[in-house]
Amino acid sequence: MTRSQRRDLARILAAAALLALAKLLPPLSRLLEVLLYLVPYALVGWDVVWRALRNLIRGQVFDENFLMALATVGAFFTTEYAEAVFVMLFYQVGELFQSYAVGRSRQSIADLMDICPQWANLEEPDGTVTQTDPEEVPVGARIVVKPGERVPLDGTVEEGTSTLDTAALTGESLPRAVGVGDSVLSGCVNQSGLLRLRVTKPYEESTVARILELVENASEKKSRSEQFITRFARYYTPCVVLAALALFLLPTLALALLPQTALPSFLAGTVWSQWLHRALVFLVISCPCALVISVPLSFFGGVGGASRCGILVKGSNYLEALAAAETVVFDKTGTLTQGTFGVSAVHPAEGMEPGHLLEYAALAERWSDHPISQSLRAACPQEPDAGRVTDAREQAGYGVEALVDGKPVLAGSRRLLEGRGISVPTCDLPGTLVHVSVDGSYAGHIVLSDRPKPDAKGAIARLKTLGVRKVVMLTGDTGETAAAVAGELDVDKYHAQLLPGDKVDRVEKLLAQTSPKGKLVFVGDGINDAPVLTRADVGVAMGALGSDAAIEAADVVLMDDKPSKLAVAVAIARKTVRIVRQNIVFALGVKGVVLVLGAFGAASMWAAVFADVGVAVIAILNAMRALRVEQC
Repeated sequence: MTRSQRRDLARILAAAALLALAKLLPPLSRLLEVLLYLVPYALVGWDVVWRALRNLIRGQVFDENFLMALATVGAFFTTEYAEAVFVMLFYQVGELFQSYAVGRSRQSIADLMDICPQWANLEEPDGTVTQTDPEEVPVGARIVVKPGERVPLDGTVEEGTSTLDTAALTGESLPRAVGVGDSVLSGCVNQSGLLRLRVTKPYEESTVARILELVENASEKKSRSEQFITRFARYYTPCVVLAALALFLLPTLALALLPQTALPSFLAGTVWSQWLHRALVFLVISCPCALVISVPLSFFGGVGGASRCGILVKGSNYLEALAAAETVVFDKTGTLTQGTFGVSAVHPAEGMEPGHLLEYAALAERWSDHPISQSLRAACPQEPDAGRVTDAREQAGYGVEALVDGKPVLAGSRRLLEGRGISVPTCDLPGTLVHVSVDGSYAGHIVLSDRPKPDAKGAIARLKTLGVRKVVMLTGDTGETAAAVAGELDVDKYHAQLLPGDKVDRVEKLLAQTSPKGKLVFVGDGINDAPVLTRADVGVAMGALGSDAAIEAADVVLMDDKPSKLAVAVAIARKTVRIVRQNIVFALGVKGVVLVLGAFGAASMWAAVFADVGVAVIAILNAMRALRVEQC
């Protein structure tokens, strides 16, 4: 509990003690009684009255401070002194509880995202080590990370081996082994050996800085529910104030102007003070605190709970959209499959040696970062000599062309070679085919295989259990390869041999088939699929740990390579939206019933207090459930 919260608790307790004392004293004169109740009222309510007056001067009339001040001051004028103090006292209890709940939610996220230390161990050229602010460490500097310390900046291991705890970034409990040459991301905890890293990014571009920025900015993008509540409160509050005014004035005027015999039955035997009291009860009931507090708090908790699992949601609007996921579209390579291709067969053309065919393909793919290119280079016994390659150009979705030893070499899909008039034979083996031509002649093809990720099938099954109606897979691979993966993973539909532009067209068609309330979610690696990520209702970047392009392009970022995290994200989103709807229905239902009872004099000020503060406390408790994530 913060210092201000402890101070508020102290004055609440003091005011409660003074109120109890005033109730226990024998009857006093009217003036002494007023003064006796004014002391606890001033102690517990002076800030509310002050904010109401200040906002009134600024033209901000209809807020909860105005409603509470008007209701309690009015209660004093109707000689309901104890009720006035108790309403203000209970209101402040609710405010304290709200402050504590919001503080706990923020602290939970702050603890979770407290993933960067205050210093970096900068190693000078002479070997001395000094503690320096991470923001002041330049790119290329060498830092030392001791066992038990958190990595302050992104870098590459130059010396040492260790295991890293990446739970704060990915939600994954298993440690990751690193050695010389491996990339290390800020925010990880060095568990065992001493590491010396060469810094590769400035602090403001580091992984930890980008994550913190995402979480801090998430609250700026409000969901439709939050926008509705904001608009609702803007019109609701002045309407209920006018209704309370009418509830007091109309019966009072009727009592003053009409003879007793002409009065309706519900007015007979009443006096103006009774209608003033009913109007004040009406005002207390009408405070929209439960909605205004609990709905944003629910989404805030949902975003925080997702962050704990290594799922970064850029705003509550995306969390709400994810809850309505009806169609989920996966890219295949690196998303549903491991993205680590292995050469399973080499079929050279007549006159070409298998080793030479593999070498030509690896050299042509020398400058490409595609997983297939990396696998071809890894399959070569020796690292290809980059000096033999000139004029290399990559054609997205087709392959690459380059000059190898002065000869034009094509390596890629059937369409790439056939587009140059080169005949390509068929191959019945399942897998990804890389066709190669050398100096205008077909040289053979290489078969690469990529296995599905271990949790991919379970992830798709859980998505369907959660209510996702259709799971679609898009890939640039051949139809045979796509059919084999789709059948193994139980995907509803697949589309093969797609270029990046074709994927956008397919997503457009799937969007047209989605119901008005349903949303389409696209899951890709966030680098090659940026256009599709942008076009989908919700773009999800898979395995985006350390990828700037993924973090920029996607609405939701899964920080590890597990498709099962998408099912976790959908489950969290649906739980959050369910809590929001529960709070809206509960708050409006209780207030509606008590408002009607209050208008007819059947609800006391105590019932009004429950309808306001009691409902708000229950809604806040319910909202805090969004922070709890049962399984990541």
